[in-house]
Formats: sequence, structure tokens, C-alpha cells
Amino acid sequence: MTSEPDVVVLGSGAAGLTAAFTAAAHGASVAVFEKADLLGGTSAWSGGHVWIPVNPHQHEAGVQDSEEEAFAYLMSLSRGLLDEDMVRTFLRAGPEMVRFLDDKAGTEFFVAEGFPDYHPEHPGGKPGGGRTIETPLFPFDELGEWADRVSPSPYLPPHLAMREAPLGSAVPQPPPAEEVARRRLRNERGMGQGLVGRLLKACLALGVELATDHRATELIMTDGVVTGAVFATPDGSREVRARRGVVLATGGFEWNEDYKKAFLRGPLTHPVTMPTSEGDGLRIALKAGAALGNMREAWWSPVAVLPEGLNPMNRQMLNADRTRPRSIIVNRRGVRFTNEAANYNAFGGAFHAEDVTRFDYANLPCWLIFDHEYLRRYGTVGQYPPSDEAPPWLTAAPSLAKLAEVLGIPGGALTETVERWNRQAAQGRDPEFGRGESAHDLWWGDPYRKGSIEATLGPLDAPPFYAVELKSGSLGTKGGPRTDTDARVLDLDGKPIPGLYAAGNVMASPFGMTYGGAGGTLAPAMTFGYLAGRHVAAR
Repeated sequence: MTSEPDVVVLGSGAAGLTAAFTAAAHGASVAVFEKADLLGGTSAWSGGHVWIPVNPHQHEAGVQDSEEEAFAYLMSLSRGLLDEDMVRTFLRAGPEMVRFLDDKAGTEFFVAEGFPDYHPEHPGGKPGGGRTIETPLFPFDELGEWADRVSPSPYLPPHLAMREAPLGSAVPQPPPAEEVARRRLRNERGMGQGLVGRLLKACLALGVELATDHRATELIMTDGVVTGAVFATPDGSREVRARRGVVLATGGFEWNEDYKKAFLRGPLTHPVTMPTSEGDGLRIALKAGAALGNMREAWWSPVAVLPEGLNPMNRQMLNADRTRPRSIIVNRRGVRFTNEAANYNAFGGAFHAEDVTRFDYANLPCWLIFDHEYLRRYGTVGQYPPSDEAPPWLTAAPSLAKLAEVLGIPGGALTETVERWNRQAAQGRDPEFGRGESAHDLWWGDPYRKGSIEATLGPLDAPPFYAVELKSGSLGTKGGPRTDTDARVLDLDGKPIPGLYAAGNVMASPFGMTYGGAGGTLAPAMTFGYLAGRHVAAR
């Protein structure tokens, strides 16, 4: 590997690979260093969606959009906390990034048909979708010796398209066995695997060098300028100089207990990301004098706890499962506490509500409750298919009263909650939390009733009854060093630290607490990775 490339990129997820490819395409020599033993980061485990308003593929889907609509939408969710210049930069550079990668990297993005924004009733929201894009399946045999160097998802088989997976459909329809066999011939992979595969191929074609098992421990500073990085490797410490600069793309700090306690606004006990996301980039940026922003926020999500052996992480992001009819979520008092079908980031905020009398979190612990007809129609978490027989690890009981007893919920409370829910479902409305009022809610739920209130409202009246405990999880934290509109890291005086850039979950997210739509994590990561790569190559 080159001992002194022009650009050093720390991290090989979508942000890092986009930065690396962009810099290389603009004439720089680039080396990417990954902490883990495999490439791709959490991006490789993701659904691969990217949320880009005014993207160049919207016209193909018949979608009308504008920067002003998207700006009004994001600002309506911001509570006044977003930096308008950063939001405008994202909205202008995002479509440019998509065109650049389509033209130069072969990403072949297309619109995920009909996927609504997460808050489509807000000003500028798109209930009919158009802002979420994805890539087609990608044959990994085109990566040669690197085909086995991308981290496989612990949650999903690799050969699925997004619409065939729980992340993209409330009741996914897996492809026929013969289609899976066809995909395996060339190792065709979808979702985050496909996106990372395409970016990796593009980087390799431009001579980007890649190294794994390299944990960045500090930056090299020369007269106040970042000129390289120091790594811990299996063979000892290693210094790598960078002639033009260093891009931080190391992910968040959701696996660092000390940082979570110090910064986050609420509990985050069950991340569904790469365990290497321990805040390394945050630490070395702090040592370089970086200012911080958005530190209390994460890409929140409810997560189901699974028994050993169902997947390597023993947990599962709960997305489609909680939106279906014949299910509700209750806390330890046996009552509902939010709209179960809300997007996962908004739902995660309900875990932060305080019980000021108990001096505890009001909605933890909590459980997804459903009946046998739900199991028969939809299956349950952990990719368990529809069945008349429950998996042995589910908490089950012949009656609601007995289930409450097993869960430690006060006597009668769960029964009363379900009876009230059943009356509301029969009336076709949820006056307590508005479940089903948003186009987002109705896009999920029962696919055979999509668009109708019955897609998400339905009674729990078919015993036995089941429960799955939920925890506060996330798809990564979203606070870190503040950057400017060129992705340059800023110091405490608001001035760029020469030679230092950041993109992805390591940086202070331009979205603040908001989550615009499916792909809202990868979108700023790739957009600011693009901006970082372009600017550092020109230094």
C-alpha cells in the first residue's frame, strides 16, 4: 500500500466509500482504512435506501418535487434546531451526488415506488413517495478477490431485494426458490450489500487502496494541519501520512457505554449496528480540537430481543411487525403509549418519556402484544413465517389476563386496554394516538389492505395471545464534530481544521433530530462524503 496517499479515509461504509471514490475520480490517490476485518460497516447491513429530495430519477416515477418543498418539510420537523445552510447544502448536493455516482460509479439508482416520507402530512411532505431511491441487485462475482471481504448482514439473507425483506415490506414475499438459485450463480446481492458492492467496485476500478484491521487511534498534526493518522493493527502501530487530508467516516458511538452516558438524551441499550461503532472518530476529532454538535441524538428504533441462535446479534429491529393489525404495544402499566405504526425514529422517542414519580422511564419495559390470528397471517419477528404454530421462544398465554400475569402487568389493565383498542378498531379510528391517520402508517401494515385503515387497525380477539419484549435501540448515533458545507471539521472557534473532514454518523448530522424518510441515514452520509471527497481532492 502507498505509504503517503493524497487522501486517507477512515471507514469503509457508504460515507467512506463515496468520499474515497469522489476524491479518486477528481485525481487524488486514496487509501481507505477499516477498523473491522471486513468492509462495508453498518451500511452493508442496511436496507440500502437513500433519501434524496429532487433526485434525478423522480421524473421517471412521475413525481414532482422542489428544493423549497423539501426545505419546508425538513424545517417543519426541526423544532428550530437545524442549521439552514447545512440543510440547503444537503438538498442541493444530494441530487448532484446521485448524478455523479450514477454516471461515474455505476450505482444505477431508481425510485423505490410509492414509499412515503416518514411525516408526509407535514408541509412539503410526499405521501406518494419519490424521494427514496435504491440500487438494483449487484453480482458480487464482479468484485473478484474482494467478494468475500464485505461484511454480511446478520439480520437478512444477502440475495433479497428491499421489497422482499422486512425492512421494505410489512409482509415480505420472498422470491421463488429458482430465482434465489439464479441469483446465487453470480452471488447477486441487494439492499446495503448491493450498494456497498457497487461503491467498492467503483473504488477498486480507480485504484483506491483498502486495508482492514486498522483502528485509527489519533491524527497526525503538523503545524495545526492534519497530515495523516496513526493506526493500531495486528502487527503493531502504523503511521500513514496524507498529502491532502483525512476523511473521518468511522460511524457513531452507540457501542461505547461511556459516550452514551455522557451525551445521549435517553437510553440506548440495543444498537443494531456494527459493534465496531465505538466512537473512535469522535475521540480523535476531540483530540484535534473539534467542536461538537447534535450529541444527544441517534437514529432511534425499537428493537426486539431474540433468543440465542435466531441471528448472530440476538436482536431484531422492529419495523413492519408493529404496524400490522391485531397488534399493539403496551408498557408495564398495561397501556398503549404511542402510535405503534409511526416511523421507527419517532417511535424511539417514546422510550425517553419520564415517569417523574417513579424516577424511571415510563415506557420501559414494554411489549408487542398480538393474537393467534396475527401469527397465522403474518408470522412474527426474526423472519418467522406465517404459521398456526408459535415458535417456542414466544411468551404465550391462553388469555389476556394470564399474559398480563406472566409479564407482571397489573391485573385487568391489559384486558381493559385491549377491549378499548378493539372498540376503536371496529370504529376505524385511534383517537388516542392517531394510528392510521398518516399515509406512512397505511403504506405498512397488511399489504392486502394497503391504503385503508384496516391495513393497521384490527382487533386482538383470537387466543392464545403472545408478547415480545422491546428495547431502545438505534441505527447509529448522529452527533459528532461539527462541519461546514464542504464537510470540513470545525474547531471551537468555528474555523475549519485544515486537512480534516467528516461524513456519516461520525459527524454532527445536518438533520438534527429529524428523519425525513426511508434512507435518511445514508443520504447525508453519502452527500457529505461526496462533498468531502471533492474538496479534499482539490486541496
